[in-house]
Amino acid sequence: MEIRWLEDFMALARTRHFSRAAELQHVSQPTFSRRIKLLEEAMGATLINRQTLPLSLTPAGEAFVDLCERITRDVRDTRDRIHDMEAEASARISVGSTQGLFSHFYQGWARQAGVAERLQLNLKATNWVGEQFLDALDSGECELVLCYWHPDLPWGERLTPERYEHLTLAREALVPVSVMDDAGQPRYPLPGTAEQPVPLIAYHGRGFLQSAIEAHLGRQKQAANLLPLNENTQSASIKALVKQGFGMGWLPQRMTEKSEQFGSLVRAGDERWDVPLEIRLIRLRDTRSDELLTLWNTLERQHV
Repeated sequence: MEIRWLEDFMALARTRHFSRAAELQHVSQPTFSRRIKLLEEAMGATLINRQTLPLSLTPAGEAFVDLCERITRDVRDTRDRIHDMEAEASARISVGSTQGLFSHFYQGWARQAGVAERLQLNLKATNWVGEQFLDALDSGECELVLCYWHPDLPWGERLTPERYEHLTLAREALVPVSVMDDAGQPRYPLPGTAEQPVPLIAYHGRGFLQSAIEAHLGRQKQAANLLPLNENTQSASIKALVKQGFGMGWLPQRMTEKSEQFGSLVRAGDERWDVPLEIRLIRLRDTRSDELLTLWNTLERQHV
């Protein structure tokens, strides 16, 4: 049964005439008559008394026309609501966010900044790595990028002020963590030794964080002896492997703040091993979107 069959029946109920109803529905009379017959077969009842002039509805037809009106009204209202929802969604500003920031920063920040209703997360971004976020900005796949930033990004020279503009929303630190041993100490403490390097659950080299860790370690007076066992693009994956005791890893501090000892995790080293980061919101400087510029101005005033 199709919605147009219900509309056909309502037209027939109003006109009580097959030809006029067919004309209203912009179909030929044979086609119209065939659809009414199919409707009666689908309902298993005679809905039209064809022996009267003008035509009349049978008792089943009277009940059915009320149902048709309710159904078509509900369909129309639902279609209008969906249209409004799609229009609202298309007016939202598309944001590409790293998975870690989406899970532990984005929603709280957007609510606090009062911009949650004006943003739409691009779910494809959870599969992007590093420079792919800027590619998405350049191609128009998203209008804003929420990401970690540090001066040692291998492709940081691409972020020229002539092409991109950014806001620093917050400061962050990567904290080295490990599971505890029986004495409550880290099972895999930094810095390790050449003979017994610390097993490391590392970030993917193309992402935002591994280059920050490597550059930070390179500036330390004491070398860290590490044995990379695995690479992951997501902080959540690293946390899961660290909690299972496979090795130590660096996690954003926001992922370790649920308890004083990070759940079952403890620090694998003191604060000198913490890696400083910024959380940045990035956009193309050359944009013609009034909505984006209005939102950006709002955020700029909040982060002066």
